[in-house]
Amino acid sequence: MRVETRPDGRVGGEVVRAVNGLTARWAATAHDGAVFSATGVWPLLAFLADGAAGPARAELAGALGVPAEQAAGAARELLAGLASVSGLEAALGLWAHHGLPLREEWRAGLPAGTHGVFGDDLVTAQERLDGWAAERTGGLVERMPVTLTREARMVLAAALTLRTNWRQPFTELPLRPAAGPWQGRTLRGLHRRSVRPDRVGVAGTPDGFVTALTVPGDHGIDVHLVLGEERMTPGQVLAAGVGVVERGLPLTGGGGLPHGHVGPGLHVEQQPAAEPEPRTLDVTTVSYEVRADHDLLARPALFGLATAMDTRAGHFPGVSPHPLAVGEARQSAVAQFGALGFRAAVVTAVMPAPGGGVPSYRYETTVVRVAFDRPFGFLATDRESRLVLVAGWVTEPAPYAAPGYGPAAR
Repeated sequence: MRVETRPDGRVGGEVVRAVNGLTARWAATAHDGAVFSATGVWPLLAFLADGAAGPARAELAGALGVPAEQAAGAARELLAGLASVSGLEAALGLWAHHGLPLREEWRAGLPAGTHGVFGDDLVTAQERLDGWAAERTGGLVERMPVTLTREARMVLAAALTLRTNWRQPFTELPLRPAAGPWQGRTLRGLHRRSVRPDRVGVAGTPDGFVTALTVPGDHGIDVHLVLGEERMTPGQVLAAGVGVVERGLPLTGGGGLPHGHVGPGLHVEQQPAAEPEPRTLDVTTVSYEVRADHDLLARPALFGLATAMDTRAGHFPGVSPHPLAVGEARQSAVAQFGALGFRAAVVTAVMPAPGGGVPSYRYETTVVRVAFDRPFGFLATDRESRLVLVAGWVTEPAPYAAPGYGPAAR
């Protein structure tokens, strides 16, 4: 793989494929009510790989999808590309214990202004780390996902905050699903109609069919909602969503679908109209807020950390002459979807430790009607590069109440 920064500052295709590859593998393990960001953990793993040796270096490279000797350059390219996306803020932080010497060549490879120091006053140091997380995410993530201990020698963290407003807002209304897990509940429903039927489509996968809807935001950010057949797992649906985003999974757009039930939650039908109208797209979905905390060491093979967890030996001689192993690695994430827009924030940290009236209808129009009224997946992406920034699974939509209640993502 060749890593090079594009003149426009955007992330190159090789890095996007590597990061999205980790997203797809993580998505395969997704469960109910999940939200996660491979983009938020990938640069941390890359910088660790740059300073690793032996089996730990090989495992990290395998998880990253890039050679270890190119990992730091790819991480810098990714961070520079994220900085060029409007509506997205990304930051990297490194804090080392005052007794831990760092190799200058490794530290110099991190972005400028990244390095800090903490001492033996862990209460004060933890407050500083928590304050960094809250500040970098606008308060959406209030604290660092790792807790300093006496054994902690370093914290390497990344924060990601995404805010986008819909080009066409939704209208809030009560939604009462007639079937499925949300039957009998009154939800904060969202509805809108447009003349862009190809924003929704159907794709076939070995696991079943999926319906995918693109909701465009400003700043070049898109949020994709993905609904699978009821027998499909969250992981299968989200993995299909990554394929749709990367255009590796063929999608038949709503403008070319026949009449009838054509996909999960998707129908094409004739409806009466007062005037001649083009084929339209009618969308019903729900407002939601999803929060999740992930222990990355619970799936060490996924993140290439199995060997690095072994505290009986040091695995990062390129980081410090003192032996280091990964003592803790966690991610905290939140995503909010509402009538006006989408908000998401992620903090990931790795902590190395030692060892009206009735009208008169004269015409008919074709309506592509899609309803996300049972658990579904979502992927927030950079429209140009197709990099998946945040992904997740919705099981608990917001209840309906008076306007202004709940996670409306305003």
